[in-house]
Amino acid sequence: MTNAPQIDVLLYGLGAIGSFYAFVLSRSPRVRLTVVARSNYDAVKSHGLLINSQNHGQHRVKPYKVLKTPAEAGTTFDYIVCAHKAVDQWSVPAQIAPAVDEDKSTLVIIQNGVGNEEPFRATFPAITIISCVTWVGARQSSPGKIEHTTSEDMQIGLFPNLTHSPEMETQRMNDFASLLEGNTVFQIVPNIQIQRWEKVVWNAAWNPLTTLTLLDTHAWLRSSKDATPLTRKLMKEVIDVARKLGVPVEYELVDRLMDKIQRMPPIGSSMQADFQSGRPMEVEVILGYPQMKGRELNVPVPVLETIYVILTGVNQRLLKEPAKFRQGC
Repeated sequence: MTNAPQIDVLLYGLGAIGSFYAFVLSRSPRVRLTVVARSNYDAVKSHGLLINSQNHGQHRVKPYKVLKTPAEAGTTFDYIVCAHKAVDQWSVPAQIAPAVDEDKSTLVIIQNGVGNEEPFRATFPAITIISCVTWVGARQSSPGKIEHTTSEDMQIGLFPNLTHSPEMETQRMNDFASLLEGNTVFQIVPNIQIQRWEKVVWNAAWNPLTTLTLLDTHAWLRSSKDATPLTRKLMKEVIDVARKLGVPVEYELVDRLMDKIQRMPPIGSSMQADFQSGRPMEVEVILGYPQMKGRELNVPVPVLETIYVILTGVNQRLLKEPAKFRQGC
């Protein structure tokens, strides 16, 4: 193992999820980990990341380098892992471009939403893109301090690339998976868009409904006799769009997700937490992309479209006046 070549990994976006996967990747002796941090930069630069995990125990992660921008690295990387909040996805490729060598670099996307890969494919047409759907319960309790529950799972798959051979793409994905092996729970899947759309069915319902009402999931469902039918209709509309795009998401997913939420304790959502903290929300990748595709494909999505328009207005206020908005909540 000591003779194995060093693998340079840049992790872009050091929130709770990014920090958790920084910890996971740091456990591979082959990885030399560089991170790009923003609000927690000073804490991580001085003290590293402190991870308190119900699955893994307590660990302090000291990255090889802590940067404010990818350009500061002055070099390119084998893997660029994007775990940032997807609030302005089309601006990110230009930010990470100094770290990308399209001949050797592989891009890994660990984010909520659908359509996330398209800005990167448009900017880097030849790059291998590994798309990931994660189910991790983590929060950043203070800068650089991450609390992780027992929730830990991720699905990994390839986004289409017409430049490389399927064998090369698969090899790059397997090489990345080898860095995770034994350190976290994951599965390689043949069509990651199924998992992406299945999760966005979940997120498109619970994120906006808990945010716009400031209720938890159970309180929302109890709020009126129409709450459950509207939630189910919203989920079905997202599935309608996915199926029209050729992604085989089954309608029985609505029943499964409704059963799942009833078995869980009442929860809010990451979008609700962003709203209450005055942070921009992931509206476009969770609601905007599905409603846009629905319109393009003539799929009726009246509930989805209405919630998207309202939430876009709320998000614009957050983007313009975050501090003032927090005071008004």
